[in-house]
Amino acid sequence: MRSPYFPARSVLFRKESNGVTYRVPALIYLPRNRTFLAFCEERLSPSDSQAHLLVVRKGTFFRNYVEWGNISVLGTAYLPGHRSMNPCPVFDDFTGTLFLFFIAVLGHTSESYQLVTGKNVTRLCYISSTDGGDTWSPVTDLTKTVIGDTIKDWATFALGPGHGLQLKSGRLLVPAYAYHIECKECFGRLCQTTPRSFCFHSDTHGRSWRFGEAIPAPESVECQMVSVDEEDGSNVLYCNARSPLGYRVQALSLDDGAVFQSGQLVPRLVEPRNGCHGSIVGFPAPLHLYKSLKNCSKRLGSRHWTSHLSNIHPHHLKSRFPKPHLGGVFPSEH
Repeated sequence: MRSPYFPARSVLFRKESNGVTYRVPALIYLPRNRTFLAFCEERLSPSDSQAHLLVVRKGTFFRNYVEWGNISVLGTAYLPGHRSMNPCPVFDDFTGTLFLFFIAVLGHTSESYQLVTGKNVTRLCYISSTDGGDTWSPVTDLTKTVIGDTIKDWATFALGPGHGLQLKSGRLLVPAYAYHIECKECFGRLCQTTPRSFCFHSDTHGRSWRFGEAIPAPESVECQMVSVDEEDGSNVLYCNARSPLGYRVQALSLDDGAVFQSGQLVPRLVEPRNGCHGSIVGFPAPLHLYKSLKNCSKRLGSRHWTSHLSNIHPHHLKSRFPKPHLGGVFPSEH
């Protein structure tokens, strides 16, 4: 049997000699263009308060390799007086529009300062492209129209990190998390917050956006989501999130992200003390690789998943064998 071919690992963003660092990567694949777009924060130093602009590299997917272009700055992904962070792309396959969501944080205000004081200086923004990322629209600030007065209840918030997704219904989803203020002045103590994951969503192809209810418990922060599609056409939205409790948290939504059920800590998914999770996407694999994986699946009598789904009722795991090849971008200290 012909052995599967796996493209070599590529280093897309590397710390520069002048101290410029790249953090919080996000990856998306555009089937129409057979291209990857890898986004990242450009920071003047590793500190989150030194984040600066967002950058991108475009990769063209050929049969056996990906050819990557140079790093370019996303000049419109910027609010004056703010630094751009947490890129989170989502593609609308119905309209061919690529949205790049990100947060814009005032000046050099750190996340820790916002958490201690409860003074939220973070904005929700996006830019969009209709030509596969060659050109981008001016920035749109959604903070007032989408989050509104709820912003006063959040010490701060962020997106992903990673990428969003589009459901079969057409709904666009952007994963997010917010630090809910439990007590701002508790007998002289500092602001008390609880982090919870949720998602922003649009049923109008990006013309308007809303946000759903957060995972009730346990505490959850950076997250990514996937739709588990069933044979009868229904789907379950699965969220996998980081947690300060030592393990990953998983939770389900039965209404496409409007409401999440209580989450579960997964002891088999131990959470590292530091760092940030990567961005993983599936894209069409070479035919011989698909056949090899399919034959392997038949022998093992199993399904192939990109996320750990333990402790979830088997009813939610019915799915046809998927055909993706997997690719991802992951943060590195080098």
